[in-house]
Amino acid sequence: MTADTRRFLNAAGEFLRADPARNTVILTVTEDLRVKAAAAGALFGWWQPDGEPVGAAFMHTPDYPLLLSRVSVPAAARLAGDLTEARRLVPGVNAGQEAADAFAAAWRDRTGDAVAVYRRMRLFRLGELIPPGRWPDGVARLAARTDRDLLSRWFAAFAREVGDPPGQDHRGAVAERLGYSGITVWEAGGVPVSVAGRTRAVAGMVRVGPVYTPPEVRGHGYAGAATAAVSQAALEAGLREVVLSTDLANATSNALYQRLGYRPVEDRVVFSFAPVRRRLGFIRERTRGLRPAGRR
Repeated sequence: MTADTRRFLNAAGEFLRADPARNTVILTVTEDLRVKAAAAGALFGWWQPDGEPVGAAFMHTPDYPLLLSRVSVPAAARLAGDLTEARRLVPGVNAGQEAADAFAAAWRDRTGDAVAVYRRMRLFRLGELIPPGRWPDGVARLAARTDRDLLSRWFAAFAREVGDPPGQDHRGAVAERLGYSGITVWEAGGVPVSVAGRTRAVAGMVRVGPVYTPPEVRGHGYAGAATAAVSQAALEAGLREVVLSTDLANATSNALYQRLGYRPVEDRVVFSFAPVRRRLGFIRERTRGLRPAGRR
């Protein structure tokens, strides 16, 4: 394990870049950290059996769930043990179902934390872009510095809606994205009505998000138009893979992105961990089936 972004990428970069869609979050977050030359308390790691290539990787940034690449069940469970021994504060895990189950069970056994399903997610990759059948009024444009205050409020509103950790620096996030033309605004009648962001491009891949429309102007197709505009711009820039993630509980967004030509790649589950008193013997029903690796 290491807090050094450069060391991590030197070791695991080839593995991550071999499948940039599935490794989109680790790749884009480490690219942001590389550009800013700051690790911000992040921790990274990789699995590399003797004489073999790297086979898996993880990333943990403070206040967010641990993020696992594709990884074996035993390795996921072993990592939970390593992190508890290191007294790393981990509020949850984001991984494929089997790896998440293994990590969460091992974490629960060692800490006594309660485990609950926080979110189920689906990763989509753009196939052939299908423009909206009927474009809404308005036009897409790149966001400008004059949009910064509005976009900071919209980023904060989006974070509240999806349940992201509080206390984020949304003004800083907006400023960073403005620096690499990473925000597109849909404007109707000269007024911004929706926004679609994107990450920096890494390994020929870019991830779309966040996509947000204020509640009072929803239902007009603005989000779909903004997403289509960002997606088209990415394709025109020569990027090979354009991806985005959705909350599976949001039927509207899942249907919208598929209408635009996005196709499912993989599903992930996010578990949250919370301290409880062991004597209560209480585990939420949704996670009652978790078993440590190796148990029958």
